[in-house]
Amino acid sequence: MGITKSYAAHAYYQPNKIAIKTKDKIVTYKEWYRSVCKVANWLHEEESCNKKIAILLDNSVEFLQIFAGSAMAGWICVPLDPKWSIHELEERLQIVQPSIIVVAQHKRNQLPQTNSKVFSISTWSERITNASITVNDIEKAGELPFYLGFTSGSTGKAKAFLRSQQSWVESFACNVHDFHMNNNETVLLSGTFVHSLFLYGAMSALFIGQTIYMTEKFIPNRVLSLLKNEDVSVMYTVPTMLESLYKEERVIEREIKIISSGAKWEAEAKQKIKQFFPNTKRYEFYGASELSFVTALSHHDNEQKPSSVGRPCHNVKISIRNGDGQEIEQGIVGTIYVKSEQFFMGYIIDDAPIAQVTNDGWMTVHDVGYVDEDGFLYIVGREKNMIIFGGINIFPEEIESVLQMHPSVEEAVVVGKKDMYWGEKPIVLVKGTVSKKELKQFCLGRLSAYKIPTEWYFVDVIPHTSSGKVARAEVKEMIEQQELTYE
Repeated sequence: MGITKSYAAHAYYQPNKIAIKTKDKIVTYKEWYRSVCKVANWLHEEESCNKKIAILLDNSVEFLQIFAGSAMAGWICVPLDPKWSIHELEERLQIVQPSIIVVAQHKRNQLPQTNSKVFSISTWSERITNASITVNDIEKAGELPFYLGFTSGSTGKAKAFLRSQQSWVESFACNVHDFHMNNNETVLLSGTFVHSLFLYGAMSALFIGQTIYMTEKFIPNRVLSLLKNEDVSVMYTVPTMLESLYKEERVIEREIKIISSGAKWEAEAKQKIKQFFPNTKRYEFYGASELSFVTALSHHDNEQKPSSVGRPCHNVKISIRNGDGQEIEQGIVGTIYVKSEQFFMGYIIDDAPIAQVTNDGWMTVHDVGYVDEDGFLYIVGREKNMIIFGGINIFPEEIESVLQMHPSVEEAVVVGKKDMYWGEKPIVLVKGTVSKKELKQFCLGRLSAYKIPTEWYFVDVIPHTSSGKVARAEVKEMIEQQELTYE
């Protein structure tokens, strides 16, 4: 099944229901279905053996229309981030080689030289005006690739991944079974659609038949006003966005469901939300670009197991294994393996998707964790972030979790620094109003002595990727380039 398969039924059974709402536009399901069909038919008329369309647009109805329309037509859509530099755009376009690019008016001159056919958004709108509003279903649409994205990172060569339509349809079921949604929900999406969390939130809502309220960009005060004045019942977010909302010091009494991902939602931060969103239901999930959903933590389980990332989603199995790939006992830390129908098709290597799946269908992104006696998963860290200190494994996430328990710490990031004697040593960047002496004392008794950072950098800003994750590679580079001074 394809991700647009349900649109015709929604248009027939609930034609006047609002599908998409913005501050100045309302689109019904009848209008939505017709607009997506127009894009699909326009693409059918475009003669191309390379069925890839890239979009360089801010959040908009047109963004979602092109994304859905390309899936309906059997094309691959490639969202490009308007915040990328010309060099970054050029690098990614070289990987993708799209036949068509649709670009925002104000970004047209910032697009690098390309052999692709380029349409400004106004020209594109004119092109699809007379396109047909009926379309024939594509056979085996679920097996087709439809979404090409890039894993987040601040340095190094961009990694492109490819996803099939069926993998997202399988994920959509998690909204109902694991996040307890229904088709009467109104979903607020204020993060950029270049981030797959918010794009997924939009497309899953439209598949289910919900209403989405979308904003062009994330403006904390605007988001809080929408939560207060609009009939919003679900909001997708990342922890850094929530921190920005808290700073506005406005209380939202409405009962809403907050779904968080993109970074670990620390137990202390979850408690803070009660002050500003007293009636919220907190959900979070653990997943990855390669795996999609893995575990979900419901509001009820959040109260009982706040440090966990939840239990496996209804259609997912997990296995904790040692370095030899053998399954290990409950409570023992090991590499997390996953089995589901939600996997991506693979990273693009030499123009073909390559996924590292075991012979019996398991995959890992090399996260490390353990499962407790009740089946809840706990993330200890990532193998790639691990610091080897004199032969001892240190996971930065464990240290960060302790530091962020301190009420005067807004954020902390720990990375490894090369050391002639120890091999690597843990160092930390801290954003907050607290001294090194106080923090070191705070760590005593909570961390083994060798895990307490040896260098402390106090900063006003910690760099993040476009998806809200800490840009660890950028932090390490800042330190290696001696751009910071430590205490």
